Amino acid sequence: MKGAGYILRKKASLTTEELEQINQYTRRPFQEGELYTFSVVLCDNEVDRDGERFTIEALHRLGELFLGKTGIFDHNPQVQNQAARIYACQVEQLPGRVTKTGEAYHRLVARAYLPRSQKNETFILELDSGIKKEVSVGCSVAKRSCSICGADRRTGGCDHVKGRTYHGVLCCTVLEEPTDAYEWSFVAVPAQREAGVIKNFSEKEDWNMEEVWKSLSGEGELLLNPEERRQLAKEFADLREQAACGRQYRKELEKSLVRLCGIVSPEVPMEVMERTARTMGLEDLREFEKAFHKRAEQVLPLTPQLAPMEKRDVEEYRDFEI
Repeated sequence: MKGAGYILRKKASLTTEELEQINQYTRRPFQEGELYTFSVVLCDNEVDRDGERFTIEALHRLGELFLGKTGIFDHNPQVQNQAARIYACQVEQLPGRVTKTGEAYHRLVARAYLPRSQKNETFILELDSGIKKEVSVGCSVAKRSCSICGADRRTGGCDHVKGRTYHGVLCCTVLEEPTDAYEWSFVAVPAQREAGVIKNFSEKEDWNMEEVWKSLSGEGELLLNPEERRQLAKEFADLREQAACGRQYRKELEKSLVRLCGIVSPEVPMEVMERTARTMGLEDLREFEKAFHKRAEQVLPLTPQLAPMEKRDVEEYRDFEI
């Protein structure tokens, strides 16, 4: 038996592929409106409360073994305790995050479903509200070894103690070569801190970019379906276009400031002013450019070449021509 998991609370709309995956386990075809789905982190490669961790290869194997497995409560394998069934699994890496052992962080995320019914209304409410969140998995592995010396933990082949550090390396039990996955269960305290229901974002009207940014900044967990990824990609594309316009605007301000400085204070070397302009904040850059423009008007009127001439200027121009 091995603990793990937490749940992604908000369901996403189902794709045609997902409906096909679900209907492999049903006696008749179900439509989206008849189903409630959610995502759940079953386990990861982080060192858990028991001083054990799965290898990344083990997570991939568990992903195969957990397909079709039923979620229950408190590891009590009775019919009335069946809550949901897994229809898809995938191992994900969270960029930039590492485990206590220095390995890139990976987690096994499953998608589960249950029918919408009067009986399940309370359970669905508990999932959405985050009351039912933590989960634990039951599985068996063929290999349990010491992370320090590689000795078989089943036979007690070494004296290394889990949780202690030896020459800068954290001692834990490495779980490898899963042979079976029995079930996954809703529990109060999972062995793995990161295991359970996690947030998901729908492409429907409740799509909230503020929630996405919060998750991307590390304040939450994020799992996106293909349509949501397209929406997020579009958002990034729009932001890149706006950023390009902003960079062009700033570049023009810098050029204008350097040019005006050459008029107002020609003793300041151009390269010095260029470096100074590059270090300014946008608001400071605008204020300096505005002030230099006023001073330059006093030194050398910056009248456009094709601007209409005053009557006096016209007469002076004619006299000069004569």
